[in-house]
Amino acid sequence: MKKMKAVIPAAGLGTRFLPATKAMPKEMLPVVDKPAIQYVVEEAVGAGIDDILVIIGRNKNAISDHFDSVPELEVRLQQKGDHGRLERVMKSSDLADIHFVRQGEPKGLGHAVLRARTHVGDSAFAVLLGDDLIDERETLLTDMIDAHEKTGAAVIALMEVDPAQIQMYGAAAVETTDDAGIVKVTGLVEKPAPEDAPSNLAVIGRYVLPSSIFEILERTEPGKGGEIQLTDALQEMAADENGPGVVGVIFGGRRYDTGDRVDYIKAIVQLAVDRDDLGTDLRPWLKDFAERL
Repeated sequence: MKKMKAVIPAAGLGTRFLPATKAMPKEMLPVVDKPAIQYVVEEAVGAGIDDILVIIGRNKNAISDHFDSVPELEVRLQQKGDHGRLERVMKSSDLADIHFVRQGEPKGLGHAVLRARTHVGDSAFAVLLGDDLIDERETLLTDMIDAHEKTGAAVIALMEVDPAQIQMYGAAAVETTDDAGIVKVTGLVEKPAPEDAPSNLAVIGRYVLPSSIFEILERTEPGKGGEIQLTDALQEMAADENGPGVVGVIFGGRRYDTGDRVDYIKAIVQLAVDRDDLGTDLRPWLKDFAERL
């Protein structure tokens, strides 16, 4: 196989975090001491991907600035002998070969993925959404790449959720396979009402897709919310008996949802508690704080 590339859609308006996202991209909101999008890039790099395309919109230049070098800051830290911070600053500009393209109009996730067609070409590629942070100790993306190489199918990440919460996600209808941890996806529904959901298996923000998805997205009509939905294109692929099909990798590991304010705060706390440099002081404070509630 050709070396895989990754696509990170980052053109959303971030309205849930207004007014913080009025001038700052939601992907640049700090999670402990790194912007959320850096965790996503690091995950792709950890899975062996070093060519990454970020789909951006207006007022998103801070994202490209973050992954660029800042010589004056690096010189100042070097002069101060602050090698720890210097290393962390330089890491973000040395992570991978990162490219940017504008989405233009916010026409949905499917449209954002379609904007990657020229860069990706005719190879399979990974799509990573910035609202879902996967713990660096997990191997989800690597497992998904392995599943694609084994089956040739589109691969989606699935996670069991409370049935009452399935309306916040795409939901998958699945059948078991002979391969533990991999299911055949027979249908997908975008944000169904709980009583209409085919299962409580939610599609979370990781995909490994064959390049044939682009042809489907080209003819996919706007769906829920008036947007071109990636879920609709995957549904067509799942229903095509002569195509590559769609499989799911069921994930039960550590995932941090930064999609709304409460979950964003939870993500910061969970990641900080696990840090060697922060957890020792934070854990006893959290226990004391909880006891006083």
